[in-house]
Amino acid sequence: MSKKFRNSKRQVKKLIKFTDEYDVKEKIILRDHLALQRTKLANERTLLTYVRSALYLIIAGIAFLGMEDFKGMPYIGITCLGVSIIILMIGFVRFTQLKKQLNRIYKLPDPEENEDDE
Repeated sequence: MSKKFRNSKRQVKKLIKFTDEYDVKEKIILRDHLALQRTKLANERTLLTYVRSALYLIIAGIAFLGMEDFKGMPYIGITCLGVSIIILMIGFVRFTQLKKQLNRIYKLPDPEENEDDE
């Protein structure tokens, strides 16, 4: 395989992969490892909850803008759309903050070390 193809393949894998595998800097017991996994899963659930809430507000904003009864009050729909964007940004910021915090405690394996050069 060409080097360019391998690099693009790695980039696609990074985009598809939602979670990261953590290597422990020091020896931890099973209970701590499971707690780390629960924390990662809770972080993902929280992000998906933010996305779901933002989607509901987008739907509500579009519905308010499209309803005949609310033609005189377009600010309700625009407010829903604006708040949905803010909620989505807050969700992604919180997700990345916790992910970076976990990365400081536990180092991530280098994906290029695991890749075989063919």
